[in-house]
This record gives sequence, C-alpha cells and structure tokens, in this order.
Amino acid sequence: MSLLPLLAADYWWIRAFDFPHLQFTGFTLLAIILFFFTFKPKWINDYFYILILLGCFAFQFYRFIDYTPFVSTEVSESSDGITQEDIVSVYNVNLLQENKESEALIEEIKSKQPDIIVFTEANQRWKETIESSLGNSYAYKIEQPQENTYGMLLYSKMELIDGTIKFRVDPKIPSIEAKVKMRNGDLFQLYAIHPTPPMPQHNPKSTDRDKELMQIALESYEATLPVVVMGDFNDVAWSDSTQLTKTVGKLLDVRIGRGFYNTYHAKYPIFRWSLDHILTSSEFRLKDNGTGVSFGSDHFPYWVVLSFEPELSKEQTPEEPSEADLDRAKEQMNRSEKENVADNSK
Repeated sequence: MSLLPLLAADYWWIRAFDFPHLQFTGFTLLAIILFFFTFKPKWINDYFYILILLGCFAFQFYRFIDYTPFVSTEVSESSDGITQEDIVSVYNVNLLQENKESEALIEEIKSKQPDIIVFTEANQRWKETIESSLGNSYAYKIEQPQENTYGMLLYSKMELIDGTIKFRVDPKIPSIEAKVKMRNGDLFQLYAIHPTPPMPQHNPKSTDRDKELMQIALESYEATLPVVVMGDFNDVAWSDSTQLTKTVGKLLDVRIGRGFYNTYHAKYPIFRWSLDHILTSSEFRLKDNGTGVSFGSDHFPYWVVLSFEPELSKEQTPEEPSEADLDRAKEQMNRSEKENVADNSK
C-alpha cells in the first residue's frame, strides 16, 4: 500500500492509495510500537520484519514531511507594514451539492469578508441561496451552476477581466479563469478548477484529472501575470500529480512548512486529507491561512490571506521545471487524448 502510488499507472485503485497516506503512516507507527510491546525479536525474520516496518514508516513520513514544521516554509510571511491595497483574501469551499445547511458558512464568509470566493458543487439551489445572502457584497460574478456536482461559482469584490468558463477535459465539468484587478491596480491570473476524482463511480482512471492539472500547470508556466490556482483538486498535496503541477507551473504552496490543513472528510476525523488547494506564484506572500467552519458539507472551507509583493519574489522563486518535468506533463496530456481516441474507436 505504501509503494503502490509510485507506479506510473492511472487506475483508480492505484491512485486511491495516494489519499490515506497519513493514516498508513499512523497505522505503521502503531504496528511498530505494538511489535515491541508484544514480541521480543529472537530470529532473523523478526528483525527483517521490523526493518520492513521501519522502512515503510520512514518512506511514508518522507512523503509528507514538507507539510510539517520540520521544513522551511515555501511561501514567506508578509512583510511588516504591508498596506490593505496589496492584500488579497481568497476563500475556497466545496458545498456538497446535496447539503442544505448554509447558515454557518454564510456567517463565516460575512465575518471574514474574503475578496474572492470559489464555490464548487454549486447547483441552482445553492446559487440562489448564495446570491440572496451575499449577492450585494460581491459586484463581480461568474456562475456556472449544474446539477451533476460539478457546478462552480466565482464571487469577487475585485474586478474580473476576461472571465471565461471552460470545459477543459469533459463537456460536463467546468473550470473558471479570469484576470483579477487588485486594489493597487495590478492584475493576476486566477484559475478555479474541480477535476473529476479517480473513483469507480466517477472515473475509473485519474487520467482526466491529471490532464486538467497539467493544462493549468503549463498555462501557469507560460503566464505573463502572477498566478493563483484554487479549487477542489480531488488530489492530495503530496501526490505526484499535484507536485508535478507545482513544479511545471512554478507554483508555491502555503501549506509547506506550516501544516496539512486537511479539508476532507469533515464528518470523519480519522479519514482526513487535503483535497482543496490554493497555489500561488512567487509574487505572493502569506499573511494568514486556515480551514473554515463545518457547515454540513463533507469538506471544510480553505482560506488564505495573501500580500502582493513582487519586489521580493526572487527570495522565494521556485526552480525552473526541467525538460523531463515538461515532457512528463505533456505526456500526461497526450495519454488522455490517446485513451479518448481508443475509447471512441471501440
């Protein structure tokens, strides 16, 4: 179970093992402790067994060590004296389409007053609920409510320029992109996504999800503006797909060096991992971040408060992606196209 995610295969039953990595690590540590309390190693196979457990634990811990305080932060703290003109607060939330509880969520949004909100799993009922509660506070909106759990709404207090709804991989799964004009007059490129997860009832492979992530990564790589990518990725922070998205897109994660900020599953504490993400280019620094209130969804909201400080971007500039990284991203996109052609030919 520890090694399966290393296989370069898109089948859901392999990619699903990316998700419960924290749980595997906890169970492995428990097994190590119980072994020493229960047995006294006498034979070579006893030592071989415990070495395997210790090796698994070390490997598992290494996979997510970046999301602990044991490493340096990837996104630096905001500078002292930063003005409100350079602040952008961003709030991301998966509503759970069937959820009808909204009061706690609306109260938190009214309290935090984020500049930009992305709602996923928004259908027409949720659109009407949000509009009636928040509509007057957000002058700029891009709305694509749907009844298939992939509806998306973008609300902004800042001006949205060239806002578009795209169906990148699947004609039923939208994404939103727009240029955002900050209070200081500068622009940044915003991408909001919610690709399909690798699960048998949704999609038997992770190919479509990974293709959408690679499209965003390559567009971010070529962007001439600062970039913010946000949404429910249906992928965990430490997976190869998310890591490749960051590398190719030259994106940074405020979680690194700070914590997991797990957003799913809100109702089952033992099964929690980070599915919702907000990635930024190097022009942004972090003022604050956290997970939001429980309001009946299976996700917690995830929010960050960023400061725009392009003059300091060289202090946290990510490395340029290698040719191998770019080739991997392009190969992932081509793999999806080839599989779609093969499926259509059948």
